[in-house]
Amino acid sequence: MNTHQDLHIQLATTPDEIIDHFALRKTIFIEEQGVSETLEMDGLDDQATLILAKMNHKPIGCARYRLLDNYVKVERVGVLKDYRGQGIGQAIMAFIEQEIASSSPVLTIKLHAQDHAISFYHHLGYQDVGEPFYEAGILHQAMIKHIEKAT
Repeated sequence: MNTHQDLHIQLATTPDEIIDHFALRKTIFIEEQGVSETLEMDGLDDQATLILAKMNHKPIGCARYRLLDNYVKVERVGVLKDYRGQGIGQAIMAFIEQEIASSSPVLTIKLHAQDHAISFYHHLGYQDVGEPFYEAGILHQAMIKHIEKAT
């Protein structure tokens, strides 16, 4: 579990926060993983809630989620290489689940986990759905989790 007292996870709403969010996605997904900019910047961000994680005021992690017909789709979950393995991804997912539980009309979360992250999501209670598939040239697994409404 994350023990960082200086970790802050928030919605990215101001222009500077949104710029930081996109800069992280460029570093993590486009530069590091080789995802094409066209696929990464898919034009759906205006329909999404953007998440930004900072440590000591430095942007280090991101995610987004979108409310679709009968589920919430979590996407673009990433943490800078130097900060991985410290519970930050888990903290981002906990923040997202809390946001959804307290504000979303639907409580089913779906995501497409990259192959290397499947066990991470299993640990968080997500279940595999269907067969693995390739997305942006990277092996993925569709996953689902039902959460409870916040009281």
